[in-house]
Amino acid sequence: MFRKSLGLLLCGVLLSGAAGGTNSALAGPFAEGSKSAAADITKDGAIRQVGRAGAVSQKNAATTADPVPQIIKEVSPSVVGIIGKNTESRNSGPDDRYNLTHGSGIIVKADGWIITNAHVMQGLQNAVVVTADAKTYNITASYLDEVSDLALIKINAKSLKPAKFAGVKSAIQVGEKVIAIGTPVSFSLRNSATVGVVSGINRTVESSYRLIQSDTAINPGNSGGPLVSMKGEVLGVNSLKYAAVGVENMGFSIPIDTVQYIIGQLFKYGEVKRPSLGLELEESWSAIVGLPAQDPLTVTKVVSPEAQKAGIAAGDVLYAIDGHRVASLVDINEWFKSYKPGTAVKLLMQSGGDIVNRKLVLSQGDPLIGGEEAGGDEDAGAQADE
Repeated sequence: MFRKSLGLLLCGVLLSGAAGGTNSALAGPFAEGSKSAAADITKDGAIRQVGRAGAVSQKNAATTADPVPQIIKEVSPSVVGIIGKNTESRNSGPDDRYNLTHGSGIIVKADGWIITNAHVMQGLQNAVVVTADAKTYNITASYLDEVSDLALIKINAKSLKPAKFAGVKSAIQVGEKVIAIGTPVSFSLRNSATVGVVSGINRTVESSYRLIQSDTAINPGNSGGPLVSMKGEVLGVNSLKYAAVGVENMGFSIPIDTVQYIIGQLFKYGEVKRPSLGLELEESWSAIVGLPAQDPLTVTKVVSPEAQKAGIAAGDVLYAIDGHRVASLVDINEWFKSYKPGTAVKLLMQSGGDIVNRKLVLSQGDPLIGGEEAGGDEDAGAQADE
């Protein structure tokens, strides 16, 4: 759906047909008049390699070979397509056989566990998974976490090839080459690959956790597929893209540390047991517009009994948690990955004009939601593809 203003597009796709074409070009000029040319012409006109130059040329070709095709070949068996009936679509008619939604997924375990996006699975009925070898499986179990936009699903399969995931402390550098693999636009385009570079890290765009930004082509249907490094390791799960006239190649992926955190929770509990301050907090104007400021957050509502017991009131200002400065809701969510409900924390706050320390026992519940949405414009936001 075209939009006049800048918006975020969830990269699941509603199928309505696809068209494509191919272009090719051949070019291979020979260097002329060079004494060091590694070729000679025989009397019958044939071209032959002569001397050491030919061996050096072959060695250089092997050394500079592009690793991308081999990486795609190795990772593609770990990428699946997911398709099912779209029950949330407003497009209905006498024949809704084509009222389908699809996305992508990454094999986590050989016995059929797969990670994908929550928005791929929401409202999806009679869903099936298609592996790279064109085998089809029904989904037997699914666990969704809408906050992180991740889902864990299960199929009855054996001997699948799990993807190789990067370590949670792997350093990602802006400018490093990455590959996105998935099922863009049409389900017939399964295991398509695009190449780009990391454009930015620690991005916060309509998400509860920080994201990786890249300029790989991430189109509707790529949701749930992997963002892969030149080591063949999954760096993140593709999730969002900016969609607007004049905006190009701005895709976002959920980084591997968040993926591993959510997977661990879903495997252990079947849900994500998040710690909560029991407060509703409002970000500063600087945080909302993205300025590099460290302004504190303001308490707009005290929700939990634990927060009331700690003596926190609406209008108080939060600076730090256990000595860690927080300036946004995402800061808190990221910091709380290492905490559990029931843990006691120390809050540095301002109350009635005084700087005070509050001791608070974390409750369990939904993460914090700010009082204002960034962007103001009702047309700017996360939009499911329609």
